Amino acid sequence: MLDVIAKDNKLAPPGATATLDDLPRRIADFATLGEALDFAATGTRGLNFHDPRGTLSRAYGYAELRRDSLAGARRLIGLGLEPGDRVALVAETGPEFAAGFFAAIYAGLWPVPLPLPTSFGGREAYVEQLTVMLTSSDPALFLYPSELADFCVAAGDRRQVRAMSWEELAAAPVDEALALPQAKPEDIAYLQYSSGSTRFPHGVAVTHHALLDNLRAHGLGLNVEPTDRVVSWLPWYHDMGLVGCFLSPLANQLSVDYLKTEDFARRPLAWLDLVSRNPGTTLSYSPTFGYDICARRMSSQLKAQDRFDLSRWRIAGNGADMIRPDVMQAFVDAFAGAGFKASAFCPSYGLAEATLAVSLMPPGEGIRLELVEESQLSGAAAADGQDRPKRFRAIVNCGRPVEGMEIEIRSADGAILPDREIGKVWVRGASIMEGYFRDKEATDACMVGGWLDTGDMGYLSAGYIFIVGRAKDMIIINGRNHWPQDIEWAVEQLPGFKSGDIAAFAITGPSGEEQPAVLVHCRVSDLEERSRLRDDIKERVRAITGISPVVELIAPRTLPRTSSGKLSRTKARNLYLSGEIVPLDIAA
Repeated sequence: MLDVIAKDNKLAPPGATATLDDLPRRIADFATLGEALDFAATGTRGLNFHDPRGTLSRAYGYAELRRDSLAGARRLIGLGLEPGDRVALVAETGPEFAAGFFAAIYAGLWPVPLPLPTSFGGREAYVEQLTVMLTSSDPALFLYPSELADFCVAAGDRRQVRAMSWEELAAAPVDEALALPQAKPEDIAYLQYSSGSTRFPHGVAVTHHALLDNLRAHGLGLNVEPTDRVVSWLPWYHDMGLVGCFLSPLANQLSVDYLKTEDFARRPLAWLDLVSRNPGTTLSYSPTFGYDICARRMSSQLKAQDRFDLSRWRIAGNGADMIRPDVMQAFVDAFAGAGFKASAFCPSYGLAEATLAVSLMPPGEGIRLELVEESQLSGAAAADGQDRPKRFRAIVNCGRPVEGMEIEIRSADGAILPDREIGKVWVRGASIMEGYFRDKEATDACMVGGWLDTGDMGYLSAGYIFIVGRAKDMIIINGRNHWPQDIEWAVEQLPGFKSGDIAAFAITGPSGEEQPAVLVHCRVSDLEERSRLRDDIKERVRAITGISPVVELIAPRTLPRTSSGKLSRTKARNLYLSGEIVPLDIAA
């Protein structure tokens, strides 16, 4: 391990890979991902894996990663795999996945990161999820951690895919004389499945050129500095974790300190402990819910400054879901005493189909808001014949397009809209995906002339992009559009609720009319109190939509999540309509 520890390592935890070394910085200006690792391996930076308490358990320098990956590439070729074959890998945060991913890269194969189990659904749901993704990606080999053998072997058997544990691959023979293929920039580097992939998953095919273009734009957009170091708990099966917190640090020669996602879920404040104890940490990312849960875990008796030091945190990235300004303010309120600066927040917008980043807020600008009147969001006329007070929603500025990325806002008929008019978000750039793997119909449905229809709604203002929601989530009632986030946020204002407790969507009523339905986690046991709570929720939703909704109280931790932790409204709706989500009893 001594070869990965720098002479002057004051900005890194004891025994960890260096924050600073003598390697000249290159901002992802490589032709292929393998070249990026080849260069990073000449320095002393790398990946560092920590246990649930944040104690360093393994320093894994880029030089060691490269050695293991080259050996793994020759093992894969020795198993009979050929360039262009897919290798599915369960994306557990650890050196085995990192080496397996780059082994596939060096062998000219396409790595396919697959998710870990979630708490929702149990064994059969996870095996089915793996089976569906194996069906879509059609891999020649499926690699997994031994503790998940029961799940992964079952999924492999269903699709007749050869399944092998990390340990079995490591025991395979290595022919050191075996020549490795030379990747070209236009070759596919990997397949990325979006976090919402369920019954009909879409594997995003990303080329080396597209990836490196986005990684360079990411490094430039964040103004990467010599002393930067990253802390992450984000899963590697999601694009923000894989690209933003694994491949981007590597291509920009940054050291990273990792907590496993499941360890963060059990002890969220361990994330901030790791930031505090690590003297070099300047960059760390999270969706809104990560900041939310940390702010909520702070007790009134504990002062943040007594436990944390967040003063060096330069970039607190936020993306992967709608950014909640109230949550960001709550985080500032909870941790300002520990040195956290609101200006560190870096809102962003991205999606797997664009490799990762579409826009970033320039560092130091923090959270900036615009208030948008409800009629603009809903598409209704400003004066709809009703004498009602105006309602506004605060929309978070998601920054400027990253280098090489173009953004247009288009109407339903394809016309380009001017500033501050809401429409469909379209993007174009060198980092846009090659297409969905073996799905020309889905590719053609969202890509036209090099432009990608993101499926998101938003508007531009003075060169900045503002995202207001997903087009497919919109609830349309009596010709008016309602965003589920507005309904959910309104319910969250009632005492006892938090982000992620509510899912809003549309269902068809008995007379064939559309009506809003709201599923709400309920922690109240008294039946009469539940009844009163349901009535309060109905009144809140009626105030937003003008229509009496269906409100169902359900047990806590029932609402489904995507693999990246986002609420899945589509799955919640399907589970509710199929009877798999069962409402709680209330007083008659």
